[in-house]
Amino acid sequence: MSLQPFLIPASPVRFEEEIKKSTFITYLAHTPSIEEAKAFVDSIKSQHKDARHNCWGFVAGRAEDSMQWGFSDDGEPSGTAGKPILAQLTGSGVGELTAVVTRYFGGIRLGTGGLVKAYGGGVQQALKQLKTIEKKVTTHLELKLDYPLIPLTQSIMAQFAAVEVKADYSEKVELVIELECLQVSAFTEALVNKSGAKVLINQPK
Repeated sequence: MSLQPFLIPASPVRFEEEIKKSTFITYLAHTPSIEEAKAFVDSIKSQHKDARHNCWGFVAGRAEDSMQWGFSDDGEPSGTAGKPILAQLTGSGVGELTAVVTRYFGGIRLGTGGLVKAYGGGVQQALKQLKTIEKKVTTHLELKLDYPLIPLTQSIMAQFAAVEVKADYSEKVELVIELECLQVSAFTEALVNKSGAKVLINQPK
């Protein structure tokens, strides 16, 4: 698994166009899991129950992680909708992204080439409008320390943009913190050195 940050959608996009009297409406949304991707597809389908087709594709993790991909032609000829949609998504380099293209049939058949162009092209146009943000890959660390070491620990956490997730103040202070995976070794080194190895650090499996 790559620990490098990757791009995810910042906000949803809707793009509509008419091709030979058929209306194609493309929706893009941020979906961090396969379950959320499927839920988004279902929500668009229920919004457009009267549409001839609601074709879709999703990339639930990183764009290059094919284990997290899915697509459907939803009644269009095989390979003319879901695959072109997915190809646009994976080519965009944006992760955690789902596209649903709703088609209201206008009576004129587009042929397989026309369908590929319509579905892929709609997603391509929508992607041009998509704003993205960077998602950092994070992990949790457990820290165990004495009370006098709290200020030092907090200042090093601030330096590495680490966030406190849970705190337990009993005989010792036990903290669960979240920080970027790429920062773990530098953070650990700084904390061990500056506390004289008095802060115990554990990375839960």
